[in-house]
Amino acid sequence: MELQQEEILWKDRKHWMWFPFSFTRYSVTREHLNLDVGFFKTTYDETLLYRIVDVRLIRTFLQKIFGTGTVQVFSRVDTQKMIELKNIKHPKQVKQLISQLVEAVRNEKKVVGKEFYGIMGGGMPMHDMDGDGIPDMPDFDDGPDDGPDGGPMH
Repeated sequence: MELQQEEILWKDRKHWMWFPFSFTRYSVTREHLNLDVGFFKTTYDETLLYRIVDVRLIRTFLQKIFGTGTVQVFSRVDTQKMIELKNIKHPKQVKQLISQLVEAVRNEKKVVGKEFYGIMGGGMPMHDMDGDGIPDMPDFDDGPDDGPDGGPMH
């Protein structure tokens, strides 16, 4: 069985000041975000890009001086909801690359809101009543059913 290796679009290591002296390695392909952490014991984590819901860039004063930053990636996975790409070079460009790849892979795989919003707080299921592929918001009003104008039906 031959496994096809994905093309790596970006890779870097966690930096100390501006030196990449670390056993934490990051890489991004068209469909995955990969983290390899450790020397004696290495942990390999992989997150599918379409499961990423938000990307944040943080730059401390020292990171600005040394040309690095931290990109936080928030995902809909149970094992690691927030992934940090700490002290990487060119953090703005990396954040933009990840955001663009997430949108591209979602469009390619036709992933819509149901993947991320299947259950609302309190275990209330979401339904797609009008068939547009977007879950409808539940009616939280405990009063009488709303009429066509938004007010109560008489």
